[in-house]
Amino acid sequence: MKFKGKAHKVGEHIDTDAIIPARFLVTTDPKKLGENCMAGLEPDWVKRVTPGDIMVAGRNFGCGSSREHAPIAILGAGIPVVVGHSFARIFYRNAFNMGLLLLEVGDDVDKLKDGDELEIDAAAGIIRDLTNGVEIACPPLPASMARIVEKGGMVNYVKERLAAQG
Repeated sequence: MKFKGKAHKVGEHIDTDAIIPARFLVTTDPKKLGENCMAGLEPDWVKRVTPGDIMVAGRNFGCGSSREHAPIAILGAGIPVVVGHSFARIFYRNAFNMGLLLLEVGDDVDKLKDGDELEIDAAAGIIRDLTNGVEIACPPLPASMARIVEKGGMVNYVKERLAAQG
């Protein structure tokens, strides 16, 4: 899995209510949720995003409630991958279940700046910052997790497997 896009850096301890505030939880439509992605942090944040861009997060991204709307909102905003220092455990699991790729890089996240052009090879575990030449290694995405993300999440993955079994 390869990705290329502009980095959109967000801070530390960003909770799910900042990612998608409760007032927008009246739908599960990714496009509608995506229109309000990060509205709890900055109301028009999503207007800077171009489909394919990459979110870069600080420590403990996705803390707070276990709402699955948060990774759906990020995907709905056109962001297929989040590179972060660390992720809240329930958000981590929800993200993969919804088809959002997360890459944890620890303190190396500080090497990436807002607006930098990033290139990611998840299978190889390489993040390249094309703006400043930095290369960051991260654990390669296991093939089993890659299949879930490629199918758009766990539900689609299971449906396809069940259909293949007849």
